[in-house]
Amino acid sequence: MTIRLVSTDLHDQWAARLQRVWSERGAASSVLLPLAWLFGGATAARRWLHRRGYVATHALPVPVIVVGNLLVGGAGKTPAVIAIATLLRAHGWTPGIVSRGHGRKGEGEVIEVDVTTDARRAGDEPLLLARRTRAPVVVGRDRVAAGHALLQAHAKVDVIVSDDGLQHLGLGRDIEVLVFDERGPGNGRVLPAGPLREPMPNPASASESTATRIVLYNATAPTTPLPGFVSRRSLAGIVPLADWWRGEPASPDTLDGLRTRSVVAAAGLARPERFFALLRDAGLTISELALADHYDFASLPWPTGTGDVVITEKDAVKLTPDRRIGARVWVAALDFEPEAGFADALLCLLPRPSMPPMDPHGNTPA
Repeated sequence: MTIRLVSTDLHDQWAARLQRVWSERGAASSVLLPLAWLFGGATAARRWLHRRGYVATHALPVPVIVVGNLLVGGAGKTPAVIAIATLLRAHGWTPGIVSRGHGRKGEGEVIEVDVTTDARRAGDEPLLLARRTRAPVVVGRDRVAAGHALLQAHAKVDVIVSDDGLQHLGLGRDIEVLVFDERGPGNGRVLPAGPLREPMPNPASASESTATRIVLYNATAPTTPLPGFVSRRSLAGIVPLADWWRGEPASPDTLDGLRTRSVVAAAGLARPERFFALLRDAGLTISELALADHYDFASLPWPTGTGDVVITEKDAVKLTPDRRIGARVWVAALDFEPEAGFADALLCLLPRPSMPPMDPHGNTPA
């Protein structure tokens, strides 16, 4: 049995209502079409101006891969960035990551993020990227400045992955990875009549971008007419909060102890239902606690007296183990694995990095 803790947050209720409007072409969406036409036209014009060189696009001295979603709300770009940085390293590249750091204090400031940076200053997603990938991460609203700062601090970085930034056209890019989830393009309309930040690409025409686009589906089957690659999302296991902060891996065996008792599942995600579904599929009896995306955990959201709580890694970066929490908090680690063809499609678009010599054991000399 699943018990749902009902959120009274007006932002959450309004977001849920918008998602329903954007899932179909009903009256509420149609009323907003004139505004959507203006928004879509302005977006297309801005891309055209950058493509023709009337507005400057700044290239970095290394290849740039921009990972983002056309839809408002999370479609899985952060897990995709982690997967891409991991596969790049496995194939001889030294990746670095730039991000805006949504909702952080001092968004105009360009800073480097490491595993000790406060989430309020780094942003929750960049801090998670730093912990999971161990790649250098720099955040800044100006991603060109962030990219230059990263390369200046880390001379060995030979490819940059941008966490989001599809619409940040001042940053030149070689590859755009468009991430879609099970919603596909929604009702196919742009804001505010639909969930799209810009019109859907036409698969039958030449690319409307100077970059090569690859579509990655955070789903087991394509959800748009665009050809692309599917992926598998799974629960790797859970780990106590304090152990997670020490870098201990999650274990699927730890789930056994929670299957015999009810737990609260809390998630500050744009689409928390996917997280809840993974926990239910793992055999847990959960009380769903859907929080606002990027919830700051300034106060604990679960009821007093709660025994066990399972949270996401994105939330764990804001909940340090030295706090008086009361409940036993577990961190659930998720695996995101694109199908094999995705790696081949991505890597063939990049020039081979210069590989340092290796010793007979496959190690790079210091």
